[in-house]
Amino acid sequence: MALEHAILVSLTERTGSGYELARRFDRSIGYFWPATHQQIYRVLRRMDEAGWVTHTEVAQEGRPDKKVYRISDGGRAELARWIAEPGEVAILRDALGVKLRAASIGGIDAVLREVARHRAEHATRLEVYRGIQAKDFPKPTTLNGRELHQYLVLRGGIRAEESFVAWCDEVTEALQEES
Repeated sequence: MALEHAILVSLTERTGSGYELARRFDRSIGYFWPATHQQIYRVLRRMDEAGWVTHTEVAQEGRPDKKVYRISDGGRAELARWIAEPGEVAILRDALGVKLRAASIGGIDAVLREVARHRAEHATRLEVYRGIQAKDFPKPTTLNGRELHQYLVLRGGIRAEESFVAWCDEVTEALQEES
């Protein structure tokens, strides 16, 4: 997937300036497809040139005009094409797993510290996701359409984080028994 597709998805949900899109990425899509503000602005320019988005100049008092982007018919066609195209299955590339494989070289304490650090990060992200779920999707059985789709992506993130936290606990327990 390219950042272009993540931006197109975001623009189908709501128009926005580059700054607004970057803020939305920080709070939603960015959890699953991260991008810097600079990347978003650069890609928006390319998408505008390709005809996938259009923009309207909006005057602001005391600040430069801003461009508010919306998805164009060409962008919708590209998004439909991309959705229909088979995607690559994600492959886990995780340095922690490689470090764990090397723990027998004598670095069990260092690996335990690294596992604890990773667990803490994933537990924090899990709480963020659960907070989003409680705030934005308090009654998931009533969802349909776009809201259901957003909820299901969030649930995938929650399940992945729950799994990683549980795996870290399993690794910690096993390594502590070993040492």
